[in-house]
Amino acid sequence: MRQGYDATVNAPILMQLLRLRRWLVPDSLELGWMPLALLGYLVFLFVPFVFGVAHAGIGPWFSIPIGRITLTLASIVVFLPLYFLGYRVSGTKQVLAMLGIASLGYALLPFNPFANTYLIYAAGFAANLYLPLWQRTSWLLAISTAFVAEVLWLDYPLFIVAVTLLIATSVFVANHFQAENARKSSELKLSHDEVRRLAAMAERERIGRDLHDLLGHTLSLVALKSELAGKLIERDPLAARREIDEVARVSRDALSQVRRAVSGIRAAGLAAELASARLLLECDGVAFKYDLGDVRLSPGLETVLALAVREAVTNIQRHARARHASVILQSHEGQARLCIEDDGRGGSLVPGNGLCGMRERVEALQGRLRIESAAGRGTRIEILLPEPALALVSQGTTSSPSAIV
Repeated sequence: MRQGYDATVNAPILMQLLRLRRWLVPDSLELGWMPLALLGYLVFLFVPFVFGVAHAGIGPWFSIPIGRITLTLASIVVFLPLYFLGYRVSGTKQVLAMLGIASLGYALLPFNPFANTYLIYAAGFAANLYLPLWQRTSWLLAISTAFVAEVLWLDYPLFIVAVTLLIATSVFVANHFQAENARKSSELKLSHDEVRRLAAMAERERIGRDLHDLLGHTLSLVALKSELAGKLIERDPLAARREIDEVARVSRDALSQVRRAVSGIRAAGLAAELASARLLLECDGVAFKYDLGDVRLSPGLETVLALAVREAVTNIQRHARARHASVILQSHEGQARLCIEDDGRGGSLVPGNGLCGMRERVEALQGRLRIESAAGRGTRIEILLPEPALALVSQGTTSSPSAIV
């Protein structure tokens, strides 16, 4: 009871924290808790007070620690609104927020040599400005030049300049590439969505054509024979009966064809699943190749293998940290063998719902699922389906063979 009570009490607190985070940093930036975690670097402002770092150019009141600590705490109060404003605005307002943070560092520097922390925050925001790279670099140079001039004026050790410029440049470059990667990921996601939309449109058109070809002639024949039976029913009842029987036969055949067509439509296509897997993995920097060989599959069997590929590829993308992956389907000693391999971190696997469902679907077809995963040597999943499963192949239903892509 106590555990349930704690969960009930903590849930509203967690929701309040999430709402606060969304209010401070918009979810559209997809930064999560990182902006809040970066505030931890503010502890460097208090290094001089912890280790007794001395510096010149301080008046008598600020020479005592309490005065400098008060100024430092006051600067944080001013910094926090500017910091979160920088995430919520764009254009000129974002530039002003960046300059406000940099100015805060300049103002505090005579009283706290570690006020260069604010300059590093400003350099991070300079990289995130919605401006061309040369303009963002210009802002970084302007901020750095003003900092160097002040350090020389205050006669601080030059190592402060070197360390600050090194860290500021590193943060600027890291944020720049992070923003570029986010932009490219967004473009790839849009491309992925467009591919799926076009694939769905093509599939709808194909289904429409197939149903038209399948039912158009049959329904015309049914209508014609029904009309003929209506005309013969009084003159030649036996002939009318034959026409009605023919209508029934044609209708049953049409129903059977429609059921087979619908079964094929509902089946998950292995080739389509592999194409989607390639797009997913290569967007994540994983080189992917596949080969469907020349194995004939029924729609039901193809669905089982397609779902296995989907689950395995999802695990590779989320957990494996692989650089290469492959899927090979081939006929081997009267069996269909599907091998899914990656060169990721491997290690012991904890079977979840995905792997358990994969095993259940394979074993339902009297097949076998084998998983090999050694630490540092990647993971290999092998699915073997015996001859009886291959005998379930429907006539005219095959998977499209593909060479290694």
